[in-house]
Amino acid sequence: MTGQPRDFITVVSGLPRSGTSMMMHMLDVGGVPALIDNIRTADEENPTGYFEFEPVKQLRKSASWLDRAYGKVVKVIYLLVYDLPTHHKYKVIFMRRELEEVIASQEVMLRRQGKKEEAGKFDEEQVARVFNRQIEQFDAWIRGRANFDLLYVNYNDVLYNSKSAVDDIERFLHGQLDKEAMMQVVDRSLHRQKRSAAQ
Repeated sequence: MTGQPRDFITVVSGLPRSGTSMMMHMLDVGGVPALIDNIRTADEENPTGYFEFEPVKQLRKSASWLDRAYGKVVKVIYLLVYDLPTHHKYKVIFMRRELEEVIASQEVMLRRQGKKEEAGKFDEEQVARVFNRQIEQFDAWIRGRANFDLLYVNYNDVLYNSKSAVDDIERFLHGQLDKEAMMQVVDRSLHRQKRSAAQ
């Protein structure tokens, strides 16, 4: 990644199963090094990996690792973004995906992990209401924080209108990204849970 100095930390966030791992992979090959530890390895759900960094889960206890995250990209679950220290500057790429797809993908993953009882308790309408409320609260909160810049990226746009999505990301990050490499990461075959209107 070239261009303006990397005086910020790039954060990829979003709901679980919204395309955050794909976006991490895209940015990594595009020229923004991913801060990861590979403790959580690739599996059937994410065949190219999860691109996670274990210390993120302990943000409330320790955030000293953020000092070495400048110029890099790290995945932070949306509920933990609130815990990012205010003395750092962040550019947050928040993945958006149809809630119907998100919920279906989460349920499939639970079943494949052998958690059939947990998956069977899914109340899709209730989960959708909770997610919608949390996203609205997140949006209102982050827009009031001077040290955060926010870009929403639609999962389907990345899959089916990759060039436009990558162009938006490049402008947001103020850097010359390897856009061709980023688009090569996109794998439409992994779009396995689709809302009925998109099938």
